Formats: sequence, structure tokens, C-alpha cells
Amino acid sequence: MRYNEGIDLDTSDVQDRRGGGGGFGGGRGVAVGGGGLGLVGLVVVVLIQVLGGGDGGTGTGTGGNGLSGTLGGLSQGQTADNTQLEQQCQDSGDANTSLDCAIAADIDSIQDYWEQTLQGYQRTETVFFSDQVQTSCGGATSGSGPFYCPADQLVYIDLTFFDTLRTDFGAEGGLFVDAYVLAHEYGHHVQNLMGTNQQVQQGETGPTSGTVRLELQADCYAGTWANHAETVPDESGRPLIAEITDDDIARALDAAGRIGDDFIQENLGGGTVDQDSFTHGSSEQRQKWFTTGYQTGDPARCDTFATDDLG
Repeated sequence: MRYNEGIDLDTSDVQDRRGGGGGFGGGRGVAVGGGGLGLVGLVVVVLIQVLGGGDGGTGTGTGGNGLSGTLGGLSQGQTADNTQLEQQCQDSGDANTSLDCAIAADIDSIQDYWEQTLQGYQRTETVFFSDQVQTSCGGATSGSGPFYCPADQLVYIDLTFFDTLRTDFGAEGGLFVDAYVLAHEYGHHVQNLMGTNQQVQQGETGPTSGTVRLELQADCYAGTWANHAETVPDESGRPLIAEITDDDIARALDAAGRIGDDFIQENLGGGTVDQDSFTHGSSEQRQKWFTTGYQTGDPARCDTFATDDLG
């Protein structure tokens, strides 16, 4: 994955809360899990046990890309704002050498796509946190993985997840895998704006449940963005992303396969696959729906609620 140079990079869609504390408490609404990890609430507790609680927020957050950066590099108790990010990521070409800037560019590109695709799309922010965070959907930890909270319309992620995806799940990782994870979460934002999530009964599980259909549709939406990423223009009229390679797509499919319910249960859980407890879909389903979005580039082809064949 490669980014164009010479474009002003907008970092205003990032909200950095790392080191800001944020105890646990009540909340309203249910957060939509992304990255294959689950929902804020009891499911998160289970997943923390399955994943060993992640790395406690001590990882580098580099996702194995070999890029320098400050995201994920703050220790507990430190505070930060967007000033450093704004100074470091003034040009889109900085995304080729800094993970900080790459993630900011991904978020900008994803939202540019939806603004130009979905009438009435409302931009929202991604919140970076360390260890734990308080949201309008309740408290969450790093073990919850990336998620979207419909109640405050924000995407949340502890960036050490990208390390966990490689070390615990065995994913190949890479810049485009990071972008796929973010695009999936913004797919949940699209669903919230369209009212799609209201079709799903809270706590519903199973291989054809509304919960699974919601997650597979978010994967498909991520694929539609990937299809257009090299051409969708930002405010300057140029696309932020210059190239997505076949290897990038293969890495995304590899990641999708490793965050399927069956893979997680068999390899990171008790070793037994229980389809009745599925919340995100199988590895094969997740790969199928990302591919559907990527090959067609058409969000209308992502209606997982209108088909009996989820893969």
C-alpha cells in the first residue's frame, strides 16, 4: 500500500484519549464489535479471557510495518492531544514513512469515500485509547478490540490491536490490513446512519443471526471502499491512496480469515466451534463478503439481510 505525496493531510478525524484515564461506568446502547472481537459488555469479558487481555497496552502499535510513529507509544498516565500528529502529518506522503500518518490518511480516505457515496453521510472521529476507555456504550478495554459505539457515533481502538492481530492471531498484517480494520468500523457508522443496526436484536447470536449479518455487511462495506480507494478524491481533488496491491488484498483476506468466529473459537478459545454463539461470522463468510465489496465496489451488493446465502 502506498500513499500519494503533496496533499495536505487532515488529522481532525482523530481524537487521542490515551493516558487520559477514563474509568468504567454505565452507558447506553450496545457497541458494535469490529475486527472479530466482540461487543462491549459480557462478551468482552469472555474475549479478554480468550485473548489473555491483549498486551495491556504496552505494545508499540506499529502493526509490524516498520514505520516510526507516536500512536500507541504513550505510557499509562501520559496525556496527549493532536498537536504532535498535526505537526508530523502535514503532507499525505508522510503516511509512507509514519504509521501515525498512515492511519490518519486511511480514516480521511474512508470518510471521503462515504461522503461522496452516501447522501447525508456525517463524518465522525476515531478515538485512540490505551488499556481502557469510557464510552456512551459503557466501559471497554483493549481486549474488546476495535469497536463502534452507536450512542456517541465514535470509533474506538487501542492501536496495540494491530500488534495483537499479528502475534496472537498469526495474521500477516501490514498497512492495508490496518486500513481494512478501520474501514470495517466505519461500515458500522454507515449502518447506524442508515438505521440498519436497528434490524438486529441485542444479544442475538448464530450463523445466520442479525448480529452476524451486521458484521458481514461491515466487511463488505470495507471492500467497497478498498475498490475505490485509489480514485476517491479528497478536498484537493486527488486521492490520498496511490496504490493497493494484490498482496495487500491477500493480507486483508488472511486477516479476515483469522478473525472469523470459527477460527477464534478453535485456535484461541476452547478448541470447539459452536456456531450457535457466532457473532461475526465464519472465516469463509468474512472473506466472501469483503471480496464481494471489493470486486463490485457497490454498497448495494452488501445487503446481507436480503439473502439466505451468507457463504
